[in-house]
Amino acid sequence: MKTLKIKTIDIQAKEWFDKVNGNSYFSANVTINYGHENQKNIFLPFQYGYGSFYEDKAGTELLKLNLVKKDDNNTFFSLWNYCKENKIILRTSKRENCLKRELSY
Repeated sequence: MKTLKIKTIDIQAKEWFDKVNGNSYFSANVTINYGHENQKNIFLPFQYGYGSFYEDKAGTELLKLNLVKKDDNNTFFSLWNYCKENKIILRTSKRENCLKRELSY
């Protein structure tokens, strides 16, 4: 199988705050090589998390799908740092204060 050459990673997340229980949840859409012929979309379903946690979960999913790799000594993985070291454009955005029903793409 030919390895996907990644040029860009775009992450668009939506966040909902459950006022009753005091927890935040998100869902996200990850697009690899946006606008290119080999564009690939990955959906991160509704799950617990707040702040920039959606970026960490996107990185974990990309690792699981073997689209990105940890370094040789298998240390902590940071998607932001991986993109910087591999000259990949990383764009992230999060829409806060969404309704729960808006967290599906």
